[in-house]
Amino acid sequence: MSAGEGPKPGEIGWIDIAVADAERLKDFYARVAGWVAEPLAMGGYSDYVMTPPGSDKAAAGICHARGGNADLPAQWLIYITVADLDAAMAECRELGGEIVAGPKGKEGSPRYCVIRDPAGAVATLYQP
Repeated sequence: MSAGEGPKPGEIGWIDIAVADAERLKDFYARVAGWVAEPLAMGGYSDYVMTPPGSDKAAAGICHARGGNADLPAQWLIYITVADLDAAMAECRELGGEIVAGPKGKEGSPRYCVIRDPAGAVATLYQP
């Protein structure tokens, strides 16, 4: 993607996981998947951007379940881009889903929430 270009509504824009011990999990995926961990400063600790070897494109994030991530489920989450987070959350509820965490972020800046769909699966809705 060129600078300033991001995922379009309906596309999966990111994948990450928030866990109690991100240090251990990033080492696990470094060995199992060959990913290279790049620290991302979070103010007092680091989360990790995981990149395939020899690539400059990140594959996923491994985050500590702290701060804004404290209430996220400890499982891989896909981030589905939506044009209007509030409208998507209303549709989710109307169609039998639920909001698990969030919404997070301020109006006018990127926002997201974690949902559980009617089948019980979780995903993140993300509005750039």
